[in-house]
Amino acid sequence: MPLPMQGASKRVRHHPALPYAELPAFMAELRNRDGISARALEFTILTATRTSEVLGAKWSEIDLREAVWIIPVARMKDGKEHQVPLSRRAIELLERIPRTSGGYVFSGIKPKSPLSNMAMLELLRGVRGDGLTVHGFRSTFRDWAGDRTHYPREVIEHALAHPIKGKAEASYRRGDALEKRRRLMNEWARYCSSPAVISKAVSLR
Repeated sequence: MPLPMQGASKRVRHHPALPYAELPAFMAELRNRDGISARALEFTILTATRTSEVLGAKWSEIDLREAVWIIPVARMKDGKEHQVPLSRRAIELLERIPRTSGGYVFSGIKPKSPLSNMAMLELLRGVRGDGLTVHGFRSTFRDWAGDRTHYPREVIEHALAHPIKGKAEASYRRGDALEKRRRLMNEWARYCSSPAVISKAVSLR
């Protein structure tokens, strides 16, 4: 029996992501959609966070006055508390969501329960229908930040709550870089709200 190719078992499966050039048009369509699933997906994109982090979000974690969302250790992938600076658009979105008895920001159909973990994906399939994933919007953000901004890589990776490996990068983790990340996320929110550009380019095969 032939042995598997070296590294094949560790091959990373990338989530299909929307090119950032197409994001403003997508966001415009998303904001025309009613319902808590649409608001949850918009919030997920604006904060560049994971689906599980958004679905488990509680009002007790969010400080609207300081414009920050503090995700506790127990809900973070790397086991470290993560402070998410909230853009003006994210704050506006949250202020329009009614609070329920369960304490979840994005409540589900069942009493005191969060939104279903399939709700945003089903909405995304309805809007696009081309195999995109909710997690893929983190890649959209990463590509935009790397291509269109001058923020250091460490700040961008911290915004995504990625583990910090090198000593230089780890210094940003200790310092939190919250204000730098706040500026970054406000720029991201402005880009998400920018006028959609319809491309007339013809793809070459």
